[in-house]
Amino acid sequence: MLNMLLSQVLDLMTPVLLAAMAGTLCERAGVFNIALEGKMLVGAFAAVAASVAFGSPMVAVLFAVVCTAIFAFPLALGGARFGGDPIVIGIGLNLLAAGLTTYLLSALFGVTGTLVDPAVIALPRFGIGALAGLPVLGAIADGHNLLVYLSWLLVLVLNVYLFRTRWGLRLRGIGEVPSAAAAMGANVNRYQTAIVLLAGALCGLAGAQLALGSVALFAENMTAGRGWIAVVAVMLGRAHPLGIALACFGFGLADAIGLRLQGQGLPNQITDIAPYAITLLAMIGLGLRGAMRKIRNT
Repeated sequence: MLNMLLSQVLDLMTPVLLAAMAGTLCERAGVFNIALEGKMLVGAFAAVAASVAFGSPMVAVLFAVVCTAIFAFPLALGGARFGGDPIVIGIGLNLLAAGLTTYLLSALFGVTGTLVDPAVIALPRFGIGALAGLPVLGAIADGHNLLVYLSWLLVLVLNVYLFRTRWGLRLRGIGEVPSAAAAMGANVNRYQTAIVLLAGALCGLAGAQLALGSVALFAENMTAGRGWIAVVAVMLGRAHPLGIALACFGFGLADAIGLRLQGQGLPNQITDIAPYAITLLAMIGLGLRGAMRKIRNT
């Protein structure tokens, strides 16, 4: 039972984890990205639309990546290149994504609410021989789709990139002291623009996992706050990939437990709030920690 629960946690946390990795890159580059929610929603819609059109989940994932990278252009150009307020631009992108996907759902498919089509193919699950033979870990980590494994590989890659390479050191320098980085010859605007576009692509993966991972459908506003949870995960993990992965695991665990309790007859209105309640408590904890730090420093 515990193995099944933890296996479900890995599926549920993957969209948040991928979006949080996108937020981590932006945070390290000095661009506060709160448009993760809208980009995930665009990625989910693009993945389902491409799955209907081409009948291939892999093509659907690639299409979602391209579409969300394009959708990230306003933040990349306005926030990173031309010095606009990234918070204002991010809120605008979130509102645009909600309205645009609702409109396209009706205009392209003639439905409202939820698109369920036999042509939408979920991402295939597969086993990894090296994992399947492990006593406990095999039952938890084996039998997921490619994006689940990719998300954990991405955590390790970003951890090495940010803290073990000179390119990661340069990126962190741009985020912390951009004037000093520019004086050392780094093109701050170019770095930030590229990172925001890359973050958009990662949100495309998050949206594809959300729409084609455990389910094979698109529903209006189906992200349901997961992008905001990803923003909180970045804050909780202090923009460190390993800390963020731990925070996302906690959110996924809360979501999985909520679904289990719903299956036991608890009203879904109660179980659905579990991840958001934890998010709220985490934000309160962050505020209290900051207040205590200020008190100690005075």
